[in-house]
Amino acid sequence: SAGGTAKQGRDRRFQAILPLRGKILNVERARFDRMLGSAEIGTLITALGTGIGRGEVDQGGFSAEKLRYHKIVIMTDADVDGSHIRTLLLTFFFRQMPELIENGYLYIAQPPLYRAKRGQEERYLKDDAALEQYLLDKALANASLRFADDRHFTGEALQDEVAFFNHAARNLNRIATKIPVWILEQAAIARVLDANISASAEHIADFQQRLDNASPENERGWKVSASETGVECARSIRGINEIYRLDSAILRSAEARWLTAEGPRLARDFSGPVTLTLDPHAHELFGPAAIMDRILTQGRKGLAINRFKGLGEMNDEQLWHTTLDPATRTLLQVKIGDVEEAGQVFSTLMGDVVEPRRDFIVGNALKVANLDV
Repeated sequence: SAGGTAKQGRDRRFQAILPLRGKILNVERARFDRMLGSAEIGTLITALGTGIGRGEVDQGGFSAEKLRYHKIVIMTDADVDGSHIRTLLLTFFFRQMPELIENGYLYIAQPPLYRAKRGQEERYLKDDAALEQYLLDKALANASLRFADDRHFTGEALQDEVAFFNHAARNLNRIATKIPVWILEQAAIARVLDANISASAEHIADFQQRLDNASPENERGWKVSASETGVECARSIRGINEIYRLDSAILRSAEARWLTAEGPRLARDFSGPVTLTLDPHAHELFGPAAIMDRILTQGRKGLAINRFKGLGEMNDEQLWHTTLDPATRTLLQVKIGDVEEAGQVFSTLMGDVVEPRRDFIVGNALKVANLDV
C-alpha cells in the first residue's frame, strides 16, 4: 500500500522500489516448482537479476555477480503482519539466496512508529520504547525525587531510580487485567504477591493499611483477608461493594514473581509517600506505577503525537526523511551467526511439520512478556 508513496519519495538516481502486494509464499513449505510459479517471487527474482537455483548460470541458475543492487532493503509496517511478511522474505533469502546475506547485501529498514511535535521541534521515534524514553527525558529534565527516609535524587541518579520504577510499572500493568493497577502496586509493596499464601499472611495488615492510605478519605475502610485460593480485598462505597481477588493465576505469574523478588526494595522505597517534583509542582505518590503515570503525563504536556499504523500513512516527504534518506535513515544489516542453528530455527518455525513448532511454543510460552493477538 505504500509502494506509490515510496516511489514518489525515493531518489530515482540510485533507489528502486518493488511493491509486494500482501504476503508472499512461504518457501519453507513449498516445492521449488510451486515457488517459481508465484508471481510475487518471480517478480522479485527478476528485479534482483541473479537468477535462481543451483543450475548453470547461462541457463538461469543463481549468480551473485549478476545482482543489480548491493543494498536490498526489506521495508514493512511496524505491526504483526509486517513482521510476518519480513519473516517470509527472510526465509526466501536464507533458503534460496544465502550468498546475498553472506555478502552483506540484505538490510531491514527501521521506519518510525511515532512522530512527536512540540512547537517547531519535531522528532520521529522508532517504537513504543523510544517514545517512552523521549517522554521521560522531557519530563525529568528538571525533576527531583525524595523518599520518606530523606533520600534525594536528581539527574542521572534519578534516571536510574525511574528505570527501576518503570520496570515495576510494566510488570504491574501486565497483570492488571481485572484489578486496578494501584491496588496491585500496594500489594507488591506490602509483599502479598507471593504464591506462598502463608508467607503473605503476615503482611495482610500492612496491605490493608496501605490501601487506605492510597485511597481518598471518603473511600477508605478496606478489609483484606487471605485464604488458600488467594488474597481478597473489599470495601463499600456509598452502599456499593467493591471486591478484588488476587488469585493463583496472578500470584504465580512471572510478573508477580519478579515483584515478589523486588519486594524488599519496594517496601523500603515506599515506606511512606514519595515526593516527585516536576517543575514546578510537587506530588505525593504511593507506588511505582503512580510515579510513572505522573512522569509520562508531564512528558506529554504540549506534545502532539502521531502514530503511523503503516508506511502508507506517511507522505512521500516523511517517508524519505525517516526511512529512505541515507543521511537520516536507520538500517539493520542481516547477518548469519550460526548457519546450522539458523536453518533449524527456520525449519521449526516456518516448516510444514507441526510438532516441533508446537514444542517450541510450549517450551517458550512462559518467557513471553508481550503477546500481540
